[in-house]
Amino acid sequence: MDNMASSQNAAAEKPATEHRQAYGTAKTENLSDSGLWRILLPGFVAASCLVLLAVPLIILIELFVESLDPTAAANQAHISLTWLWIVTMLVELVIIAVIIRGLVGTFMTQAGNYRNR
Repeated sequence: MDNMASSQNAAAEKPATEHRQAYGTAKTENLSDSGLWRILLPGFVAASCLVLLAVPLIILIELFVESLDPTAAANQAHISLTWLWIVTMLVELVIIAVIIRGLVGTFMTQAGNYRNR
């Protein structure tokens, strides 16, 4: 019986109050979003994808056009490089498409912000 009485007394006592102080930044930091990143991030990703697509293709198209010239050294030696530049462009386009799809999927669909356009 004595144990029962002591457990009832312990339940009736109030726990000691502690001094609590918030050290986080939730009360002091302004967490409002200006929305500028919603414009800059997709713009930067789109520009990067465009550069990623344009730079190799500019080089390969120049080589392709050069290979069509009948006075080119390779054509004089009866070695046609035209097929090589076409295949290289196709492989390059497939690789770039995979990279661009990954970039768009990563940066432009965060939290559903850009899915419902």
